[in-house]
Amino acid sequence: MELTAQAEIDAAREKVFAALTDFDMIEEQAKGRGAKVKRTSAEPGAGMAWDAAFTFREQQRSAQIMLVTCDPPEKMIFHGVSGGLEVDVTLDLRTLSPARTRVDVATVLVPKTLSARLLVQSLKLAKGGLEAGFDKRIGDAAAWLEARCQNIS
Repeated sequence: MELTAQAEIDAAREKVFAALTDFDMIEEQAKGRGAKVKRTSAEPGAGMAWDAAFTFREQQRSAQIMLVTCDPPEKMIFHGVSGGLEVDVTLDLRTLSPARTRVDVATVLVPKTLSARLLVQSLKLAKGGLEAGFDKRIGDAAAWLEARCQNIS
C-alpha cells in the first residue's frame, strides 16, 4: 500500500533539508507527542537508527527505524520495521524557486505477517479517509518546517 503527498514550503531547499535533519528537535517533537524514542546510532547521515515505542490504534507498538539514504539537500529514505510491517518513507525535495521548495513524501507499507496483512487490508478499506488524514499531517508538518526554516541562518 502506498500513500503520497506533497507540500510547498516558503524556504530554500537547503534550509528545508537542514530543518528535516535536525534529528534532536524531531526526537523531542515525537517525545512531546507521547512516543519514546532512543537513537541507537549517533552518526549523522545514512545508517542512523532509532528504537521507538508509541501508541497506534489504541495499542502500544514498537518500531526500529533507519535512515537508509541521505543525499543532501535532495533526498532521504527511511526504512522502519514494526512487528510484521515494513515501512519505507521517501522525502524528495525540489527547488521551485530560490525561496520555495516542494517536498514529495511517499510512504510504502509492506506487510510480512498475517496480522500485518489484516492491518494493511483494513487501512486500504479506509484509504479515502486515510489519504485525507495523511495530506493534513504532511501539511501540518510543512507549516512546522516553514516556521523552523525562519530560524535557520
